[in-house]
Amino acid sequence: MSLSLIEAARLEVDLRPMSDADFAFTAALYASTRTEELAPVPWPPEVKQAFLAQQHAAQHAHYQQHYRGMDAAIIERRGAAIGRLYLYEMPAEIRIVDISLMPEARGQGIGAALLRDLLAGAGPQGKIVTIHVEKNNPARTLYTRLGFTIVDEDRGAYDLWEWRPAD
Repeated sequence: MSLSLIEAARLEVDLRPMSDADFAFTAALYASTRTEELAPVPWPPEVKQAFLAQQHAAQHAHYQQHYRGMDAAIIERRGAAIGRLYLYEMPAEIRIVDISLMPEARGQGIGAALLRDLLAGAGPQGKIVTIHVEKNNPARTLYTRLGFTIVDEDRGAYDLWEWRPAD
């Protein structure tokens, strides 16, 4: 899928295809998304690090198996990697498999701009956009603002959210 960046480009954000060389970056990114969750766990730092590395590898393998052919992109700002965006396109739907930003890139409108660009491209194609969101993810307010609604709350720690283009 080709994503036209208009709003994200105004923030000096670009996408490039992910390569095997990005695995260490995506592992660090993944760990940054779990820091708060693991903070109360009384493990030594090296045990937490090993656990997060294993979890990242398992997630990566799961995505490769279940979203074969997905577009995996590294989000860059001014040439520096700041996040990842994984999209899986189907005939009537675009699934956001993952969108994550490093802590220092969060709260600056980058994720919102990327999502608005994605929705702007999906709408004219008549495609819905879906994403699984953790029940405690603070980005839920962003998804609500962008017009996503929960369509399935019975998925364990995640809810399935959906955005539909205007008729």
